[in-house]
Amino acid sequence: MTLLQTPESSPLYDADRERMGYVANYSRVFALAPDVQAGWAALSKSLRSAMDPRRYQLVTLAAARRIGSRYCSFAFATALRETFLDDAGLLDAVTGRSRLAAVDVAVMEFAEIVAGDPAAVTPADVDRLREHGLSETDIFHVIAAVAARRFFTTVLAATGTTPDDVYDALDPELRRALP
Repeated sequence: MTLLQTPESSPLYDADRERMGYVANYSRVFALAPDVQAGWAALSKSLRSAMDPRRYQLVTLAAARRIGSRYCSFAFATALRETFLDDAGLLDAVTGRSRLAAVDVAVMEFAEIVAGDPAAVTPADVDRLREHGLSETDIFHVIAAVAARRFFTTVLAATGTTPDDVYDALDPELRRALP
């Protein structure tokens, strides 16, 4: 579950049980510093509200995959499957992207660059997003969403936090395609 010893009880656990019916493993880690969790939640909420929900999920999935976060990859694959993509579309988004719109492919590829090496972003990378109709603010939000995901995945990876058991229900082929 996690390398750190976590509290037996926390208001975060109660909120998870009420919202999801179980306690997420990441909540156990963040229960060690609820103020950090509150800051993370505020940042995440501001980014989600500023971005198209589907784009946010695609960006986050691409970033999580590039970073190698199994937990976040599973979480956002599940979210995409529940809201925007069927199983075949989701597998395509992870493996080939032939069924996605060109703008979605461009945004996901940009997110992967930012997630892998932010300093490697070039003017051409940014121009490609502009060519697909993204505004300067849209591009900033993609970058900020990836940066936020880097924070969250770093916390989970460094604490050895494992994906929640609910993600065992993901399609086995999709699970193999994710980090």
